[in-house]
Amino acid sequence: MPANYDNSAWFYDRLSRFVYGDALIKAQVYLLRFIPANAAVLIVGGGSGWILEEIAKIRPSGLRITYVEVSSKMMALAQKRNAGGNDVVFINNAVENISFSQDFDAVITAFLFDSFSDKTMQDVFGHIHSLLKPGGFWLYSDFKLTETWWQRAMLKTMLRFFRLVCHIEASKLPDVDHQFEMHQYTIVEDQAFFNDFIISRVYMR
Repeated sequence: MPANYDNSAWFYDRLSRFVYGDALIKAQVYLLRFIPANAAVLIVGGGSGWILEEIAKIRPSGLRITYVEVSSKMMALAQKRNAGGNDVVFINNAVENISFSQDFDAVITAFLFDSFSDKTMQDVFGHIHSLLKPGGFWLYSDFKLTETWWQRAMLKTMLRFFRLVCHIEASKLPDVDHQFEMHQYTIVEDQAFFNDFIISRVYMR
């Protein structure tokens, strides 16, 4: 059964706040100032869509946002959000299944790859990479494993829970850093959160 967050749509945001406080929110909001004005933006795995409202606070209008989410229940929540004057197209599908007629100035993947095996991550990464314009920004946030024992325990518990509830593939974090290195991305800025367990990073293609 493919991974899908339909089963967690009704509690996902509340659970993340209970476990991580506002760290996941801060990690994503930190990236948004790097969205260029009047940009074409691809959001992959945007979940319940609260990020659209945060984007509108920084870029109230002028953006052309393509919002891709595989969970129909998450998508339904996202479509109720206030995106300001930005134009949003919602696509309820896995990004690797979609052919786009345009390239993007910026892509946002927040806590996307931690659900995937290394093989799936590589395939999805390659597809998203092909959609980003040269000189475009990849706004990335996700968990980063450290040597701290409680972070390892928390990660193991989190992945086990979502394998059971949402049928994700991952049993460990895939090596996303290597993909950025292999595709020769430049790190523009980064910031760690939650005692270095969460990383937000701005890459330029």
